[in-house]
Amino acid sequence: MRMGRTGNEPLRARSALRTRLALAAFGLAWAIAGTVLFADLGRTGWAVFFGLLALAAATDLVVIVRHIRQGPHWQPGRDVPPYEPLRKR
Repeated sequence: MRMGRTGNEPLRARSALRTRLALAAFGLAWAIAGTVLFADLGRTGWAVFFGLLALAAATDLVVIVRHIRQGPHWQPGRDVPPYEPLRKR
């Protein structure tokens, strides 16, 4: 049985966490590389920008790992249907 769209996907969407984990790790590696490169070249503004980008990517990694460890609520299997829409009272 396939459930249709409920209209609340932006609020209840569940993403592919392993893909997000790989992309965040890739972004963190490039942000660190950019920070080191621009710091070495003496471009302080760009080094700070890439440092902040690395901080954002690291924060995203922490959140993703936390969601993966929380289990099926954040990363359900194929047999778990989407959330039911909220009913107005």
